[in-house]
Amino acid sequence: MKTILGFLTAGSAVLAALCVAHAQHAVLTDAELIAKLSTAAPPDLVKDATILQMNANGEMKTIREGTNGWTCMDPGMEPMCADKGAMEWVEAWQSKGPAPQKLGFIYMLRGDNGASNTDPYATGETADNNWIKTGPHVMIVGADAKAMMQNYPRTAKADPDRPYVMWPGTPYEHLMMPVK
Repeated sequence: MKTILGFLTAGSAVLAALCVAHAQHAVLTDAELIAKLSTAAPPDLVKDATILQMNANGEMKTIREGTNGWTCMDPGMEPMCADKGAMEWVEAWQSKGPAPQKLGFIYMLRGDNGASNTDPYATGETADNNWIKTGPHVMIVGADAKAMMQNYPRTAKADPDRPYVMWPGTPYEHLMMPVK
């Protein structure tokens, strides 16, 4: 039960932080959300994942308990699925805590709406925060991924069509791997 509550807490943090404009985020029916999420990660993974839904008040609810250790959600029109290590990383990022040592993996096969490549807490594009939109991709996160990242571009103005390190030099730097 503690594990489930931990994931729900982390999921709440993810949804609250990533869905800044939740009032503009249409609440989908459970079936619509599951159908949308089935294109955010491999369908077999989504089939057995925990599914989280945000209501119109910005509160998160579990619409289906999973059995495979993955959590899928659609915070702010950026559907994603994350493993346990990635959910811990997201919780650390949102709480500004230390990045967990373990590796985590996130699928975002529908791409994203953009984010600052230099400021992990930017909520919108500015002239100097190197906003970047990445198409379909996966993310490798967590402090144990740092050694792997050394061979990838760490520039603020990354090419989103090639692998790159997002948020380089921060505790939350992670590897972005486009898949198309």
